[in-house]
Amino acid sequence: MAENDLHAVAFPKFSEAKLAAMGRCSLTKLRRYRAGEKLFEVGETGLHFYVVKSGEVDIVDVTGDEPRVLVVHRAGQFAGDIQQLNGGPALVTAVAKTDCEAYEVSPDGLRELVNNHPDLGDLILQAFLARRQLLTAPGNFTGLRVIGSRYSQDTFRVREFLAKNRMPFTWLDLEADPQVAQLLKQFELTEADTPVVACGRTVLLRNPSDMQLAETLGIRRPLEQMVYDLVVVGSGPAGLAAAVYGASEGLSTIVLERSGPGGQAGRSMRIENYLGFPFGITGAELADKAVMQANKFGARLPVPTPVTSMTFDNGYKLLHLDGGETVTAKCVLIATGAEYRRLGVAGCEPLEGRGVYYAATPNEATMCRGSEVLVVGGGNSAGQAAVYLGGNCRKVYLLVRGDDLYKNMSSYLAHRIEQAATIEVLLNTEVTRMSGDGHLGEVEIVNRKTGQKRTIQTPALFSFIGAVPRTDWLPAEVERDDKSFVRTGPALAKSPHWRARRHPFLLETSRAGVFAAGDVRSESVKRVASAVGEGSMAVQFVHEYLKEM
Repeated sequence: MAENDLHAVAFPKFSEAKLAAMGRCSLTKLRRYRAGEKLFEVGETGLHFYVVKSGEVDIVDVTGDEPRVLVVHRAGQFAGDIQQLNGGPALVTAVAKTDCEAYEVSPDGLRELVNNHPDLGDLILQAFLARRQLLTAPGNFTGLRVIGSRYSQDTFRVREFLAKNRMPFTWLDLEADPQVAQLLKQFELTEADTPVVACGRTVLLRNPSDMQLAETLGIRRPLEQMVYDLVVVGSGPAGLAAAVYGASEGLSTIVLERSGPGGQAGRSMRIENYLGFPFGITGAELADKAVMQANKFGARLPVPTPVTSMTFDNGYKLLHLDGGETVTAKCVLIATGAEYRRLGVAGCEPLEGRGVYYAATPNEATMCRGSEVLVVGGGNSAGQAAVYLGGNCRKVYLLVRGDDLYKNMSSYLAHRIEQAATIEVLLNTEVTRMSGDGHLGEVEIVNRKTGQKRTIQTPALFSFIGAVPRTDWLPAEVERDDKSFVRTGPALAKSPHWRARRHPFLLETSRAGVFAAGDVRSESVKRVASAVGEGSMAVQFVHEYLKEM
């Protein structure tokens, strides 16, 4: 979408009839503000939604060196962002430019408005998505500032966490950014203090953990002590689909996620074979829309909430979190997916996050723009990464262990790779060694058929080999296959752990009321569409189980 069109979607104006309807709505309260008075400010949580009735409101970016007005809202326009639905912190400050009046709507009121008035709801949600797209576009918004080295694993971790959780930020590279020295001096810090997370002229955190980062930014809020109808563990396509269907059908639903929504699919820069998106969609965009849908219906998605174990108590399931918190559920859906297997060759581990990556997004591509890079793997994820990197790097070597590019990759994708001038496919090839001085410098590869070895100078290698399910937190009562994927279905009626009088439902595990969907499930189809289908299907079985309770 062109930027002019994006602005038109992002900043619509309510008609006089809709504005009058807002005034009559029981969910709204008319507030008056003097010029210079703040409606809300950056970092504030529990945000209200504001529709300007009269006067003007400035939306100000205060995260840079000097405050900057991003847009002025006039009568009929509204101030807000996705954060209004998900309970996250305000990214900007809203200030009355003139004396003004505005209709104020609480977060619960906004959710009710969006669900019960589709014409208003569609307008608001489309604007929220467009505003986030504008905020995350390079140069439009400063956001948080992350100061740190491209060769620091902690800097990479902080950047990855913010990117996964769609928090706009600007990265200032110690090695390349001319602003860094002046900023460190201004903050009275040295390079040894980095990575640093700053907002405006204030240093928020020095080398924070993911939890510290989430709590400081308002992403992570205290969990409610209640019994949930459905607890979803994992927020990839299967988990998000279950959250949308569960919450929309009235189930009290919470999603527990260790790092950020989207799963493996959320890291894909182009999904082209997902039904309904003929021009393709990025995994991040798909996850953004799914998270908004889940929030719209009232599902909770606190991050990070890493689950360490599950126990059972009188028919209820207890999810134990890192840090000691416990979440109680009537039903659990295991949707933790699978992660790419570590490459495991000589020299690899100390270079992870310093040139060795397991995703190919702008977060990683920034490090190697214009260079020669390697992609390892023969599946769709490796193919999508190669195509994306081929548009950003001078050359991409795609290393495939087998002798046929089409064996594990979709035909359209393999054909595109063969036609790409910047991609060279090396079949029957694997990595034997890698090395570098604090960061990746060179990779040794070998042709398994001929035995010929070759060394490639490169700052980045992207690995997409195999899949290891995230099931180490599960108890013995939940059976897994010989590769640790979760077993499901009627055949488990013979399991010693199955105690119900009926046969297990199609997506039910060896423990009644515990379900599995998506890549984590044994014999599942590793595709976004099938994961979404299984996540939504699981909710029907949850309803059936709850009837039994």
